[in-house]
Amino acid sequence: MRSLIALAAATVLAAAAPPAAKDWRTTASVTPIGSVLVGNPAAKTKLVEYLSFTCSHCGDFVAESKAPLHDTLVRQGKVSVETRAAVRDPFDLAAWSLAKCAAPQKFPALASAIFAAREDWTAKGDAYAQANLPKLKAMSQPQQLRAVIDNTGLGAIGVQHGVTPAALDRCLASTAQRDQLIKMTQAAFKKIPGTPGFEINGKMAEGASWAVLSPQLVAAGAK
Repeated sequence: MRSLIALAAATVLAAAAPPAAKDWRTTASVTPIGSVLVGNPAAKTKLVEYLSFTCSHCGDFVAESKAPLHDTLVRQGKVSVETRAAVRDPFDLAAWSLAKCAAPQKFPALASAIFAAREDWTAKGDAYAQANLPKLKAMSQPQQLRAVIDNTGLGAIGVQHGVTPAALDRCLASTAQRDQLIKMTQAAFKKIPGTPGFEINGKMAEGASWAVLSPQLVAAGAK
């Protein structure tokens, strides 16, 4: 009898428990311009970030903001984050090309990994380019991008986040992605003086660090 009562009580408690809150970090899509949007599309506060993978300040921002921004505000649905390319050099284009080959849901983790290894893969890229400049000049752009990705360690980072060599081949074969990255970059540098740059709810934000950006998000409703 006691076991039946306990079972009934447990059933009632389970029925009364609120459903688990949605984790909006798992909601991601590619926008019409080719940027990656992560989070609640209806979030009150919309952040646009302009990033370069060869920019140390961009890497610092991504690392500093992960816990308070993505793991808290984005997860809760209070802020959405749209990441746009602001490509500064050929290595940056290779890194962005790799990042865009991933599924949008995997983009944040892959981007973070690329930033975390920036010093290593850019150093390898410099050494490879110096030793193989004539060969690189004779390649088509897709071949150049693939050679840089393969010989800097970027490709190995991509594999760890689901971008297989075959998927990379298919992705780099199309000019559409490269055209989007170039257009995004051209549009970005018409708005921002350097990287990183930010917009909050359609207005340019000040600063290049999480410490400066955070109170501006709060003022825009990210509470």
